Amino acid sequence: MGTAKQLLPFRGMPLVRYVVQTALAAACSPVVVVLGANSPEVGAAIADLPVVTVVNENWAAGMGGSIQAGLNALEDCGADDAILALADQPFVSGSFLQILMAERLRTGRKIVAATYSDTVGVPVLFAREAWSLLQALPVEQGCKGVILKNRADAVLLHCPEAAMDIDTPDDYERALAED
Repeated sequence: MGTAKQLLPFRGMPLVRYVVQTALAAACSPVVVVLGANSPEVGAAIADLPVVTVVNENWAAGMGGSIQAGLNALEDCGADDAILALADQPFVSGSFLQILMAERLRTGRKIVAATYSDTVGVPVLFAREAWSLLQALPVEQGCKGVILKNRADAVLLHCPEAAMDIDTPDDYERALAED
């Protein structure tokens, strides 16, 4: 991107703040935000919100390390479930996060994941009994492989809005145009 995408303006605020407010409005609690690159600036954008922040100093190694840092913080908070969501998917709604939680309660499945664009991924809910699968991830990997390897224990929910992932300047321009 050439800049900290978490700080890009979206709907009048930094992208990270918008996504965190979405999680808070969905009654996700606690909300843990894992910071990496540009952590002082990104953290400042959400400093006044009721969240737990943790810094993954080894953020460049990959997503697995950030997932593990977030889970460690959630364990300290006594959480039962974890929803993994990204700051660069601003069109994922609070209602979808609530659907993940409701589907977990309804089915008892330990993984409830989004499906979009012929893939599975985040946002995804992992019940505490599945956290060990994430803790065993190599730091360079994300959770997609865990979801696919444990398909029998997963519920997949269609979430087309998760397909808009802001990774490039063109993605950002598209997101602003779709807003």
